[in-house]
Amino acid sequence: MKFTINRTAFIKELNNVSRAISSKTTIPILTGLKLVASEVGLTLTGSDADISIETILHADNPDNQLAVESMGAIVLPARFFSDIVKRLPEDNLTLAVTEGFQTEITSGNASFTINGLDANNYPHLPEIDGTDSITLAGNVFKELINQTVIAVSTQESRPILTGVHFTLSGNELMAVATDSHRLSQRRITLPESASTDHDVIIPGKSLVELSRMIGDDNPDVEMRLSENQVLFTIGDRLFYSRLLEGNYPDTSRLIPTESTTTVEFDAHALLSSIERASLLSHESRNNVVKLTLDPAGKTATIFGNSPDVGNVEEELAASGFEGESLEISFNPDYMKDALRSFGQTVIRIAFTSALRPFTLVPTEDQTNFIQLITPVRTF
Repeated sequence: MKFTINRTAFIKELNNVSRAISSKTTIPILTGLKLVASEVGLTLTGSDADISIETILHADNPDNQLAVESMGAIVLPARFFSDIVKRLPEDNLTLAVTEGFQTEITSGNASFTINGLDANNYPHLPEIDGTDSITLAGNVFKELINQTVIAVSTQESRPILTGVHFTLSGNELMAVATDSHRLSQRRITLPESASTDHDVIIPGKSLVELSRMIGDDNPDVEMRLSENQVLFTIGDRLFYSRLLEGNYPDTSRLIPTESTTTVEFDAHALLSSIERASLLSHESRNNVVKLTLDPAGKTATIFGNSPDVGNVEEELAASGFEGESLEISFNPDYMKDALRSFGQTVIRIAFTSALRPFTLVPTEDQTNFIQLITPVRTF
């Protein structure tokens, strides 16, 4: 096996594949990167058994400057190989595999020899036999992930909550995540109906890595589901993830349908205010920020307090006041995550009582995106 390739193009795909490679895996060969040189091009594969990423650098793409002299396959130690490639002196590199899986990497006057492994021992990628596929614009799918993955649980005590619950029914795709303290739900209407319904839970960690692979200029993302795996296709990149097993809790009953107090805020302005208040609340043991609403006086006020440092009080610009006066406390970090997911828009917050969860929705689209936060009892 021997090939020459443009180093910049190679590093770009090497970085993508490396997202799936972990040094902590119990299968030693999975700490390596699999390279396969063929007539079509150079295929890179990385996996940690939960996530697998495969990408191809095509020989007919002039940007790759790929010339395959002899075909073959090798598995190389990912961390060492990546460090070497990033520090080579010239724009191109040549990789040649000799006897006993010894691999020579040359660029300019620099030459490295590292020990490889037999690629035949590398686990095969999952076979996705599902016929149903969903195609979404890259920016839409990235937004869906970023809006929901903030609410997944980081506690392994309830593994099912460490994933995002995707349901596909007809032409509607819904994604929900909750850690039992907050919830995020996003609904998307698809251009075509799926032939069968699906109900799957995708690990939050997988979706975070997938989101990082979707650039601003990326083409559509295709999602294909099978019984225990999901495959995302982004151009020439394939991203596999295992699915979580079990039944996701029924979250629809958690979202209140009525409210006693509603108020509208500019999401960015509210975020800035809570960031200022949390400067002090983070110094306190309970990390709580309080919001008081007075519909009669049309005032909204944020309080942050730390017994050791001091306190902050700020009156907020708000509109659309309806209902009763209210005083409610919440975790500012949950609120900040929720507000960031709305971007630059006006949101409506609906409260039912000081101890019941409240919802945040964009005023322009109140049914397709909902964030829910459980308040903190302070008395």
